[in-house]
Amino acid sequence: MSDEVHVPKIAELGPAHQGRKPVQPPPSELRAFHKAAKERLALPVLWWNDADRQALADALGGVVTAHGLTCYMCAVLRDHVHLLLRRHRLRGDQMISTMKDAGREALVAQGIAPEGHPVFIADSCDVYKRTPVEVRGCVNYIWLNYSKHKLSPASCSWVCRYDGWPFHNKGPTAPTSKL
Repeated sequence: MSDEVHVPKIAELGPAHQGRKPVQPPPSELRAFHKAAKERLALPVLWWNDADRQALADALGGVVTAHGLTCYMCAVLRDHVHLLLRRHRLRGDQMISTMKDAGREALVAQGIAPEGHPVFIADSCDVYKRTPVEVRGCVNYIWLNYSKHKLSPASCSWVCRYDGWPFHNKGPTAPTSKL
């Protein structure tokens, strides 16, 4: 999410690029970049295996349950997470902070992440989806991340099917979801 690189030894690797490049570099170039970057980082990059991903999913599910959140989709990948949460009395930044804290605590407690490692980036993406079409599109985008990353879905029994919110209680003319 950054548009500037403030650490000189990281800035030497090249300019910041926001978003996904239209033409992706070849795998060999990406491997060389990651190797050079790894040597310059203050903390190790964490890559999660299936058991780690499930532990993280369980921790996130604990937050959803404890706070009465509604989660329409979740993808726990090898190095990041996508969540689609319905609006709630907690603000978006509060939900993100609570999720990050629980995830970090769970990964540290299980020895997956070292003590003091932030696990998640400081700058998270907090985007609002305002219509059922936007929500359904986001659900599909998040779901497709599993196949894009060649991963099987983590078990997230706390994820519920999108119900057309906020229009779900407006009678027979309300839009319905067939995901």
